Amino acid sequence: MAPTTLTVDQVHARLHELTVIDVRTPGEYASGHLPGAHNIPLDHLDAALSALKAAADRGDLLVVCASGARSGTACARLVEEGINAATLTGGTAAWTELGHDTHRAATTRPVWGMERQVRLAAGSLVLTGLLAGQRWSAARWLSAGVAGGLAFSALTDTCGMAAVLARLPHNRPEADDLRATLAAVAG
Repeated sequence: MAPTTLTVDQVHARLHELTVIDVRTPGEYASGHLPGAHNIPLDHLDAALSALKAAADRGDLLVVCASGARSGTACARLVEEGINAATLTGGTAAWTELGHDTHRAATTRPVWGMERQVRLAAGSLVLTGLLAGQRWSAARWLSAGVAGGLAFSALTDTCGMAAVLARLPHNRPEADDLRATLAAVAG
């Protein structure tokens, strides 16, 4: 069993029959998600395996994220566990680009997407390293380390900084919210 990919048009036609799991952070999810999607952040996927297995046993499971990278990682993990799942090609970015509806949490303050958070953190660290390097030359290694991390991130299509930022409080699900989501997914 291998993860499959579905196009936006395929998902749009079948959305009513899919169980949609959004693996972005709660802040990203709140800023706009596919109608009916459940938020289970990627770093909570292992805790959700039994609920996801139950959902996949009832019908087709679709995993989404912003671009398709995190959902691809999630699908590969699910397949390792014997859970059949598909990912949305291009993620929610492709979904909204084609003009399809997204739902937003009405009471949640907007949180920047993970990519924007990474750009801010990386840029700030590089600038800090360069400015501090004017006084202490060893501080330039901070900029070099971030640059190396960004190059590694591009080559491997992973992002260590995003993994660290995902642990910040505004990017974490509330325990009660996650429990309710898992109960709803498990059926």
